[in-house]
Amino acid sequence: MVPSVTVGARGEARLRGGHLWVYRADVQEARAAAGDVVSVVGPHGRPIGWALYSDRSQIALRLLAGSDRPADLTLWRERLQAALAFRASLAIDATAYRLVHGEADGLPSLVIDRYADCLVVQALSQGVDRLLPALVPVLVELTGARGVLARNDPRVRLLEGLDRRVELLYGDVPERVDVREGAVVYEADLWRGQKTGLFLDQRENRTAAAAYARGRLLDCFTYHGGFALQLAPRCDEAIAVDISEEAVRRTAANADRNGLSRVRALAANVFDELRRREQAGERFDMVVLDPPAFAKNKAAVPRALSGYREINLRALKLLDPGGYLVTCSCSYNIDEALFGRILLEAALDARARVTVVEHRRQARDHPVLLGMPETAYLKCLILRKIE
Repeated sequence: MVPSVTVGARGEARLRGGHLWVYRADVQEARAAAGDVVSVVGPHGRPIGWALYSDRSQIALRLLAGSDRPADLTLWRERLQAALAFRASLAIDATAYRLVHGEADGLPSLVIDRYADCLVVQALSQGVDRLLPALVPVLVELTGARGVLARNDPRVRLLEGLDRRVELLYGDVPERVDVREGAVVYEADLWRGQKTGLFLDQRENRTAAAAYARGRLLDCFTYHGGFALQLAPRCDEAIAVDISEEAVRRTAANADRNGLSRVRALAANVFDELRRREQAGERFDMVVLDPPAFAKNKAAVPRALSGYREINLRALKLLDPGGYLVTCSCSYNIDEALFGRILLEAALDARARVTVVEHRRQARDHPVLLGMPETAYLKCLILRKIE
């Protein structure tokens, strides 16, 4: 018997409206086990399509395909081939980038990043976790990867009733992998680094910011120095700040290997450091704010708003007239309109006149699916302080 799930009218309308998720509250009946690929039908028995089913997560269904074709391994292969062909068409000037971006590539809850000749995968649902053994040989065949590592350690897996683990799925993946982004070479820690090793979604924003870089640069929440290393060749001085001692050591090492002697990495709390430098009367020609997600859920939004307002206020006060602020938010729960209001409030409090030079999102290898606002999570604005 084919596993099946019946959804209510609201769930059906959601799927037919272009969203790929159905929440547990909109499931009327489930005749399926954890991780099954199920036939989805509406409240009146009308077929809707095929989906991954979770018996634990609030996201009960993740739609794979319409009812006109089976959601078998052939479908997954075709979607993987399409995702690879799209990335090839982008002519990305880097050896580290996203190959598969989940729902936006028609492969819900599957993330695959390429680091040189290694792949790092994340299975973020029961269904993809079950399918991984069958998908890995296909990936190796299509990409010629030397090794495949599963970074199945995100906390979201706990919501699926899955354990958090890092494990080698195929071949060999060294602890450190050298990758290139434009002219800059980084050392990526695939086994223990943030996300899958590096923050790949900011690549194009770093390139865009470099066009405005000059004078003194302050790069806050630098992690491994992504913005600082790309912008430093155009600046007289680049100060990269992060609270993590390990991140600062990695930034300094990356600067040395790229011959960027003007980069100075500093371990400090960014909130305190911004305030200290403002009180000391320092001024910069560019400030970069690329913080971690301050609002990982709706309950955290009020505190997050205060945090975003504070760092942007301090950054604007540190900028000389004519200087640029590159400011980012990767909190999905802070949408573009709300982030814009925060920036306006910060500018008013700083008594600064500010213009928007560029309004950007995540890199093109992290596409946004129309109908699913959850896939549009990264906001990046390049602002210019007039006075």
